[in-house]
Amino acid sequence: MTVLVGYVPTPEGEAALRAGIDEARTRGETLLVVNTTRGDAYADRAFAEQKDLDHVRRDLTELGVDFELRQVVGGRDADEEILDLAASSEASLIVIGLRHRSPVGKLIMGSAAQRILLSAPCPVLAVKADS
Repeated sequence: MTVLVGYVPTPEGEAALRAGIDEARTRGETLLVVNTTRGDAYADRAFAEQKDLDHVRRDLTELGVDFELRQVVGGRDADEEILDLAASSEASLIVIGLRHRSPVGKLIMGSAAQRILLSAPCPVLAVKADS
């Protein structure tokens, strides 16, 4: 089985990664770290640059965590990619980071986190960044 982490290079993404590491260790499972973006914007906060991925890879290697790191670019929303990967990898848990959004922001932009929480084929752990 696998613990899947939706990673973005933000404090929320780092919190999700830390929680995912703890869960993978506790469960004795592989950690699947996924960074995904539609790739249709010039500056997308969700896109992890090579330096971000190198940082994640280095930290996980130093911690001795069994992991796989994937970056998916193009076409689909992050929630769709994460839900499909959770199903195909038979994930036992999805870990995502949450950020505060106003009700109007949720209405206009939707909420990938909400779609994951409602549609996931397994339990979801949603974490907030340290204040």
